[in-house]
Amino acid sequence: MAISDVQLPGTVNVHELDDATTLAETLAQDVAERLRTAIADKGQATVVLSGGRSPVPFLERLATQELDWSKVVVSLADERWVPVEHADSNAGLLKRHLLKDKAAKARFIGLYHPAADLQAAADEAEQALAELPGIDVLVLGMGDDGHTASLFPDSPNLAQGLERTGSRRCLPMLAPSVPHQRLSMTRALLASARFIALSVQGPSKLATLRAALDGNDPTVMPISAFLHDPLDIYWCP
Repeated sequence: MAISDVQLPGTVNVHELDDATTLAETLAQDVAERLRTAIADKGQATVVLSGGRSPVPFLERLATQELDWSKVVVSLADERWVPVEHADSNAGLLKRHLLKDKAAKARFIGLYHPAADLQAAADEAEQALAELPGIDVLVLGMGDDGHTASLFPDSPNLAQGLERTGSRRCLPMLAPSVPHQRLSMTRALLASARFIALSVQGPSKLATLRAALDGNDPTVMPISAFLHDPLDIYWCP
């Protein structure tokens, strides 16, 4: 199955790449170009990224792009509520694979804060995100269960997290199938990005994308909340 076999809304632009290496390089170049444009237009640029294992090649390539990194603000769509030193920390992932060499000059606004409990940590992140400039570029991923960021099916705060016009920036979230408590930007904040990219690889993710479009119920497959807005999908087999 190819992505051309999936009936996508007219608001979706598809980049069909040959392999994971080409996808990572193409996405890094496109993100960097949009950040350069934002810097030229308004003197700074903001990019919100996703964690996990699959973005690592993209992050490595983005780190090498020619940018005035001192004018770039970087944040995360979601985070596991673990210290930066923890192997599963998304902030730690960015530190290892993006925020190094020239890219180390970027300003990072993270979601993790030590706190008494997850709700208090989310409240801390909410305050930190008040300083986040308007998002120029958002790069999302997608799980086989249809989650994106940490907007997971069956998470207690999912309905609030999916509100299109809510005032909340960050919520405590639970991933039913994995051990860590999560913090996630809300759809209201994520959808405010000027450019949204969704990076997906392989036939299983394509099947998930098709199911999300067929069902169109964000509470079952949260990614569907983003599929009818302007969106660029980067896909490879």
